[in-house]
Amino acid sequence: MLQMKLCGDLILREKCEPVTEITPDVLDILDEMVGMMRDQNGVGLAAPQVGQLKRFLVMMDPDTETVFKMINPTILTRSADVCTLEEGCLSVLGNDDLPVYANVTRPASVDVQWTDENGQQLSAHMSGFPARIVQHETDHLDGVLFIDYLSPVRREMLMRKVKKRK
Repeated sequence: MLQMKLCGDLILREKCEPVTEITPDVLDILDEMVGMMRDQNGVGLAAPQVGQLKRFLVMMDPDTETVFKMINPTILTRSADVCTLEEGCLSVLGNDDLPVYANVTRPASVDVQWTDENGQQLSAHMSGFPARIVQHETDHLDGVLFIDYLSPVRREMLMRKVKKRK
């Protein structure tokens, strides 16, 4: 059973290795991640958040509830247009065990390519929430958290809300 890694766990700052083979273990982890994401009312979850240093993630388009299982996702292009929206993370929790939120500015749309669980190469143009989610989750694969986009003062204020973990 996978365990959620929380802010302060150094695995969240590691760069993940590409998946070289889609094994039954990878498929089982992806399925378990979808369950964890749904159980915690999330819209995305990346492998390092569950202790796996491999390049894969799951995400859901909140409008259509379509679930994507992305192996080795790559953002090919990012729009010049940007959008600022509130973001939270299942690995950055406050004292109430709920995610803490902050406004983050990101490109409004992206073109992304990935391999699905069947080994098919797929690509999509994403905008709105799906674009934000895929950027947030692919950042995790490079050891980047949404709090890294905040000013030092704003990040410090947010981190005061983050539950102190033992």
